[in-house]
Amino acid sequence: MKGASQMTKKLIYSLSICFFLSGCSRLNIKASTYQRVENPIVTMSLEDGQKIMIELYPDKAPNTVNNFISLIEDGYYDGLTFHRIIEDYIVQGGDPLMNNYGSPGYTIKGEFKANGFKNNLRHTKGIVSMARASDYDSAGSQFFITLDDSQMLNGSYAGFGRVIEGMDVVEYIARAGLDKEDTPPIIEEVIVDTKMVQYPEPQVIPLK
Repeated sequence: MKGASQMTKKLIYSLSICFFLSGCSRLNIKASTYQRVENPIVTMSLEDGQKIMIELYPDKAPNTVNNFISLIEDGYYDGLTFHRIIEDYIVQGGDPLMNNYGSPGYTIKGEFKANGFKNNLRHTKGIVSMARASDYDSAGSQFFITLDDSQMLNGSYAGFGRVIEGMDVVEYIARAGLDKEDTPPIIEEVIVDTKMVQYPEPQVIPLK
């Protein structure tokens, strides 16, 4: 009887180990299946050597992020500057004409609440958002960075990123733009690290 009891204990122990290992295996599969994808990181290098780093949020404004990445990869922003500065409010760039009317030849749908799109990214200091005209779907390439909390923009503009390094550089750009004896620095190069994720080309609206 004693031998049978020991065999029973060994059998139960073996089955327990087997169940434990199989359970761990299922947990590992589930964890890898739902592993979080890293957000794209943009590095904006100015001609004076200063840099601004921006994290993009594809989960907040997917087509807006696709558009920004596409323009960066085409070198669209290289050589441009921040043409519009409003004190304690925003610095705005991305306009090849430098007069608020420049575009890449198309527009994209505005991804924000007032336009029927769920985007809960709030316009706190350092948020990167798309500039537009009165038409909700008029954004193209121009973007702005908030210099302070700007809650009045929430739900009406497509926030799609945040400055994670170099907010002091953004503030320097604002000071230079407001100084009559100075000008904002040129954007020498913009690159994006997509973390090995391939983002599609944006859905665009051709200009009429």
